[in-house]
Amino acid sequence: MSDTSSHTHHGIDYIELTATDLEAAKTFYRSAFGWEFNDYGPQYAGIRRFDGSEGEAGGLAAGSEVRTGGPLVLLYSNDLDTSLRSVGAAGGTVTEGPFDFPGGRRFHFTDPSGNQLGVWSEA
Repeated sequence: MSDTSSHTHHGIDYIELTATDLEAAKTFYRSAFGWEFNDYGPQYAGIRRFDGSEGEAGGLAAGSEVRTGGPLVLLYSNDLDTSLRSVGAAGGTVTEGPFDFPGGRRFHFTDPSGNQLGVWSEA
């Protein structure tokens, strides 16, 4: 998740899939769709953008169980702390974070219907 010029504030920016077997998932998506990956160790692989541009379209996160509710949709924010306050004020529930990761900071939340999303920022 890099190159801020291609990010839209509060736009859908990244999709993260849980993989119970990271290597098998990479093999599947590579074979089925030609996806390429940036490896970040045994727990995570970034899915390279499909058009060959810099950055990533999503990621595969190792996990023992597939995330309830399916893939994690990540929004981008120019100001993570303000977005965090806005989510709470609008009735969302922060479930994790904010926390640091190799590309910046992020938090996860649920909306009033129980959908889990995340918001990330480079700083």
